[in-house]
Amino acid sequence: MIELVSAERCIACDKCVEVCPTDVFERGPEGIPLLARQEDCQTCFLCEANCPVDALFVAPLTRPLPEDPAVRDEAGLVSRGLLGSYRREIGWGEGRTPGSLRAIGPPLGRSAPPITS
Repeated sequence: MIELVSAERCIACDKCVEVCPTDVFERGPEGIPLLARQEDCQTCFLCEANCPVDALFVAPLTRPLPEDPAVRDEAGLVSRGLLGSYRREIGWGEGRTPGSLRAIGPPLGRSAPPITS
């Protein structure tokens, strides 16, 4: 579930607002998206994946976390590498390797069974 929008990193591009299927965000007075309907978040990660500046943190849970300051502590999330981590893992963004190129699976060589489906 979406837990944090970094006002410091956000460039007010509205990509998160545009891609959210459940209309979780509202545009704030400074143009920074606000979490207006957090409880409607489906944890689809589309907002975090599409944020060009890694300004969002979506926790991999389908319910809001308790008032735990750790998930809303921007400096702590940055130091643990969590802010924008989903986008980084899937390889979206300049200079990143797409996740499909890093995928690990069974070796496909001459001795591998044919792929039939």
